Parts: sequence; C-alpha cells; structure tokens
Amino acid sequence: MRLTSTTSTSTRLVATRLRALLVWASRSRRNAMVLLVATSLLAFLPGFFTLPPIDRDEARFAQATKQMVESGDYVDIRFQEESRYKKPVGIYWLQALVVNGAEAIGVREALTRIWLYRIPSLIGAIAAVLLTWWTALAFVSRRGAVLAGLMMAGSILLGVEARLAKTDAMLLVTVVAAMGAMARAYLVERGVRRDDGHPWTLPAIFWTAMAAGFLIKGPLILMVVGLTVVALAAVDRSARFLLRLKPLPGLAWMLLLVLPWFVAIVIKSGDSFFAESVGRDLWAKVGSGQESHGAPPGYYLLLFWGTFFPASILVPMAAGAVWRGRRHPAVVYLLAWLVPTWLAFEAAMTKLPHYVLPVYPAVAILLALVIDHRALSTNKWLRRAPMWWFILIAALTIGLIVINITIGQRLGLITWGLSAAALIVALVAWWLFEADGVEVSLMRAVVASMLISTAAFAATFATIGPLFPSLQLARFVAFGQCERPAVATAGFHEPSLVFLVGTQVQHVTGPGAADFLAAGDGRCRYAFVDSRHERAFAQRAEALGLRYRSGLRLEGVNISSGRSVSIAAFVGGLP
Repeated sequence: MRLTSTTSTSTRLVATRLRALLVWASRSRRNAMVLLVATSLLAFLPGFFTLPPIDRDEARFAQATKQMVESGDYVDIRFQEESRYKKPVGIYWLQALVVNGAEAIGVREALTRIWLYRIPSLIGAIAAVLLTWWTALAFVSRRGAVLAGLMMAGSILLGVEARLAKTDAMLLVTVVAAMGAMARAYLVERGVRRDDGHPWTLPAIFWTAMAAGFLIKGPLILMVVGLTVVALAAVDRSARFLLRLKPLPGLAWMLLLVLPWFVAIVIKSGDSFFAESVGRDLWAKVGSGQESHGAPPGYYLLLFWGTFFPASILVPMAAGAVWRGRRHPAVVYLLAWLVPTWLAFEAAMTKLPHYVLPVYPAVAILLALVIDHRALSTNKWLRRAPMWWFILIAALTIGLIVINITIGQRLGLITWGLSAAALIVALVAWWLFEADGVEVSLMRAVVASMLISTAAFAATFATIGPLFPSLQLARFVAFGQCERPAVATAGFHEPSLVFLVGTQVQHVTGPGAADFLAAGDGRCRYAFVDSRHERAFAQRAEALGLRYRSGLRLEGVNISSGRSVSIAAFVGGLP
C-alpha cells in the first residue's frame, strides 16, 4: 500500500514538472529553443561518436567527401575512380568544411573519423526540429509549436538520419524552411494571419532554402513544394499567394546560387552528371525498384507507425478532427504538404524509409493543431492507442536483446537497463494517458523513445564488433604499423572498408588477391578474402608458389545485406 502511494506521488510529481517545463518553454522563443535544442541533443548524440561507418550510403558519401579533401577538387564527386553523380555537391561541401576545420585545429586522423562527416546531419536534424517549431507558430499556439518540435525530436527516423553522414537531415532543413515561409505567405493571403513582417523576409527564406535544397538533393525539394502549390491551387482555384514570395527576383536569386556549380560540373564532366543523376538515378527510382528497394504501395503507411514513433500513435485519435477541419486554410495547407508528396512516394517503385521524412513536420503540426484545439477523439477504442507506446518499445527491447545474444554473444546488461527504463516510462505514459492528458503523456513517450534509442545506438549497435567487419579489418591493417599499406579485397566490397583503410583499396577476385600479394614487397601488403573466394585464392597462391602469412579470421554480419560473412586476412611474406 505504501509502495503504491509512493509510486503514485512520484508519477504525479513528474507530471507536474513536465507541465511546468512545457509552460516555461511556451513563455518565450528563447525558452522554446533551449528546450528543443537540449531535447534534440539528448535524443541524437547517443551513439553519434561511437557508431562506425554504416554501409552503404553513409560510407559512400563520406568517402566521396574524403577524396575531395585529399585531392583539393571541390567540383568533381568521385568514389575511388568512379564518378558519383547521383546527388549535387551540397552535402559534400558541408562535410568537407567540417573535416577541413577539424584538421586545421589539430584533430588527429580527421579524414577517417566518421563522426566529423556526421556533424552536418546532426546540425541539420536540430535545425529541422527548430524549424518545425517555427513553422508551427504560423498554425498553433506557442505551446502547440513546442509540442510539434518535440514530436520531431523524438521521431525514430529523424534520430537515425541525425547519426548518418547523408543528405536527408539537411534536406529536411531546407524543405521545412521553404514550407514554413510559404505557409506564412499562404495564410496571410487567405486572411488567417496578419502581414506584419518585412516584405522581403519570406521570399529570402523561401528561395534561399530552395537553392540549398537543390544543391543538397537535386529536384526533390521542387517536387515537395511544387506538389503543394498544385494542390493548393486546385483547392482554392488560385495561386496568388505565390506573388508574396516575389517569384521573379526569387527565382533569379535561386539560379544565382545554384548555377555556378552546375556550370562547373558540366565543364568538368560534360553531360555525365545529368545522365547519371537524372537518367540513371532519378528515373530508375521512379520506374523500377532500384538496388532491390522495390515495394508495393502502402509501404510508407506501414512503416510510419514505427518511423514517426512516438507521435504516430496519436494519429488515429486526431484523424477525425483533421477531416472535419479539412476546409480550414491551415488544415488545407498542411494536407497539401502531406498528401500529394506521400502519394507520389507510394507510387514510385523504389522505396526507402527516409524518402517521406520531408512531410513528417506536416504530420507533427497537424497533431499539434488538434491537441491545441482539444479535439482528439473521445472514442474509447481509439483512446486505447497509447498502449502501442508500450507494445512497440517492448518489441524493440526484445529485438535488441536478441541482437546482443545472437550476434554480440553477450547479455548486454546496459541495453537491458536502458530498455527497462524505456518500458517503465512508456507504461506510465499509457496507463496515465487519461489522468495526465495528452501533452504530459506525449512528453513521457518522447523520453521513452530517447531511452530506447540510446539502448539501440549507443549500448548495442556501436559495441558489437561483428556488425562492422570493415572496422576490424582496418584495425588489423593499423596494427601492422606500415606507413603505406597496400590492401586488396576479394568478395567483401563494402564502401566502409575503402573509407577506413584508404582510397587505394583494390577490388579483386580470389586469384587476383594472390596475384596482388605476389606483386608486393613483403609484409605491408594485405589481402582480405571472403570465404566464397578462398579456394580460388589458395589454388592461385599454390600455383604461384606464393609465400604469405595468415592473419585473423573474421566472422561477422554485413549490416547492409544482413548476410553472414567470413573473411580471412592474409599478409604478404618476406620477399
């Protein structure tokens, strides 16, 4: 009885403090930004510095940037000897800026520290949270805007992208900035907001964001903004709000920012950039399941409940209110942002979870709008949705424990502890949903999401060596203390190996690995041979009379394919 009373008092005290924190954050913009930045850092930093390079996209982006820094060529984009023209140069410049800065202040081995390449993504994710809050201020109260920002900070998908040296977090920044500026122009035109700003402020934000988004990921930002404009024009039978964005001078400004690099890359590569980025990348994604990433329509809807967790769990309770308010200009704009782009991605053949990230702020603001108006459904079945906070955390906990035991060959006690804490917080958020209200319960759920993310990224993935064969192979090479080691790999061709070991890594067959060792001058030549190629390697080595030494035998998992790998490391013998 006393224990129950103590627990009840404790949960009430926590609820009171969470409400007070939300009230404090709603008092001023400074307070809101402090809370959102602090929450974002707590959500995104665990595992940020310790996770090795993730195959394949992150390692490809980082390696291309690394080669820019090594060569001093900041126009061309290459992965080893191959051109990498799938995306424009924006993200590579941002990563190179960080790496060059780190080298300038004396950070050791900056070129191969993957966390340096992730800094633009971390900054982008935090900025996206802040810009979601800023955009939401056009639609909801300060309190509701803070909740929208917290939803994004707690989002599983944004947490993943914050830890990856890729384009998507920075793309999200540009999309939310552009959509926030356009939202204000639209709402002023519809008479919902007063026009109390400088006439050039919104155009400057909008067109600069459009240019930055285009330099980061090409025409994707044009698609999101363009589909929104088309939808609004179809509903309102007018697009006059665009005049408030000064389209002619704005477009000229955008072209001024974008064209110099495109002219430079055309001079450098001819039509190769456009042939690869548009012809082989963009159209392939639209028309076919590129790189085995095809999926039927409904894929994003299925993943949404996990990728936008924990806020996604509130969507069923908010859907009715959104439908009833579908003619209100604020809801019209947010649905125009969300629905056409979502449907376009569902229709495309190539599907990856992060593609729909640019519309998640619209979902967050819609939820905040419904919460602001106290319009969540009172249906008793829909009000049971918060139990999924606990169920999904429990499912993730089981998955992490299985990974620790089966791949890590350990119990993973830290993972158990963090997961248990996440389960308890999620359980309280569910049990006290009616008593505490949606705001406090959502804040509890965000804390639970942060705890389970820490368990996953910091306590599990970052500490299980077999998940990252490239890191172990790179350490083996470093242990040899050769000034200029030469490395060839047969059967294991992940970009992370190139990033960690060196740009000059050669990709060969089993017999080619034997030839590579035979061509060398002793102990500073390394050959990594996947078990599928070992017999061919041994036969060729015997035919050559090759003298070599066996190094480590690595048993691991290729994280990009999920396939088990067995790799033998061989070192050239003395001549």
